[in-house]
Amino acid sequence: MSEHRPSRGQHRRSTGPEPDEELIRALHATHAAPLYAFVLRLVGGDRDRAQDVVRETLLTAWRETERLERGPGALRPWLVSVARRIALGPSGGRAPAPVPEPGEVDGALRMMAVCDALADLTESHREALTATYFSGRTAAQAAQELGVPAQEVRTRAFYALRRLKIALEERGVSS
Repeated sequence: MSEHRPSRGQHRRSTGPEPDEELIRALHATHAAPLYAFVLRLVGGDRDRAQDVVRETLLTAWRETERLERGPGALRPWLVSVARRIALGPSGGRAPAPVPEPGEVDGALRMMAVCDALADLTESHREALTATYFSGRTAAQAAQELGVPAQEVRTRAFYALRRLKIALEERGVSS
């Protein structure tokens, strides 16, 4: 006797989230932020459009679950390609996207790896890097914003950069 599994559109009662709901949440948690950063540049800083493109990209991945079974190494380039097609293609990306510039996909993948590696840092280390390195502020300016001494900001940023370098090396990103 075969087991009946409701389609995505059908509702059923359960005690926890449905598997499809868990999948879309996992996709969002893992890929939304790096994709958003990539797409935001493609759409000229239009935040609403970037959010729409990311949402459509993740829904496309969810609909094509066989892509998800290939692992993150195969999924990420595909997600970047889908997002690019949606962002740049006329009529919602149904037309073929222009050929990417040399290194553009590599740059997007590198940016995704950096975003993932940043997520591995402690909150205080991430704040120190964001307030200094990524925002172009001095340690004194960042210290005022964070409410800690400037030396603490320098120390956190130093150790954050060390940990970030290790995390990127673990992901195969060389400096």
